[in-house]
Amino acid sequence: MSRLEKLLAALAVLPFGLGFAVGTGGPADDDVAFSFADPEIVESSGLAIEDGLFATVNDSGDTGRVFTVDPADGHTVAVTTWDGEPTDVEAMSLLPDGDVLVGDIGDNTASRESVELLRVPFGEDGAVDPTTYELAFADGPHDAEALLVHPKSGQVLVVAKEFIGRLYAAPAKLDTDGTNELELLGEDMLPIVTDGAFFPDGKHFVLRGYGDAVFYRWPSLEPVGEIGLPDQEQGEGIAVSKDGTVYVSSEGVNSEVLRIKLPRALLSELEGVDRSPAGDQGGSSTPTDKDEPAQDVFHPFYPWVTGGLVGVVILVVMIRSLRPR
Repeated sequence: MSRLEKLLAALAVLPFGLGFAVGTGGPADDDVAFSFADPEIVESSGLAIEDGLFATVNDSGDTGRVFTVDPADGHTVAVTTWDGEPTDVEAMSLLPDGDVLVGDIGDNTASRESVELLRVPFGEDGAVDPTTYELAFADGPHDAEALLVHPKSGQVLVVAKEFIGRLYAAPAKLDTDGTNELELLGEDMLPIVTDGAFFPDGKHFVLRGYGDAVFYRWPSLEPVGEIGLPDQEQGEGIAVSKDGTVYVSSEGVNSEVLRIKLPRALLSELEGVDRSPAGDQGGSSTPTDKDEPAQDVFHPFYPWVTGGLVGVVILVVMIRSLRPR
């Protein structure tokens, strides 16, 4: 292929991304929980909540560190650091014992033979010596930005950031010696996933993209609702507190962490969630003012599919026009 043909091939994926970014419904109601005050937090790519505090990590390019933030004023109260050069940290998730698992799982070129998880104490200020786990996808490298841990069993899940949403499961018990293989568990998930989180009941989880979030039952992986997410600079993080409140974060300096209000029908599905007003973050996932149903997740055609097909047709026509006659 010529340079121009290669460029056109690369641009063919753009309609898919743009179509999906448009989303499939209006945004859910939200309010600002707090803003990150630390100028060192520039690309919040993962989010976790414990004991009334929020933890986040920067996207690729940062050193090994986790910021713990007090939502009362948005200031950092601890920075947990470790030696080494992360390749592409993209996610984090709480373990059942309260430690946090950091996902060095990004792979934009799909060329890493293995990725890495690091286990560090939540909220500890200063240097630590993390426990590390090496993981590899059974079917070859994938870019990934979503790391989920089941709140009761500790099962680790990774979701590939691709147009076909693939969910992978790590072994039930991670081994520090050798490579832990990630096996395909489902491939009908939300495409272009940037983060995910379990609900505290362990019976539901949520995956988010740049414009939408889809809620699933566990372990059936059955989708039960979808919401449009509010506009963010580059929405990448999502977390669920112990009272069932959903929070989302975004890249950008002094970016806001938003509290998402879920539709009543979706809240009814999320059984086992404590929706009392006295949550550990000072709020709960109260329903929206309108008694609206959760948006249907079974769309005959996602917008990104339609946009992508149009892009492919245009690409084929343009490449044919470039061929010598």
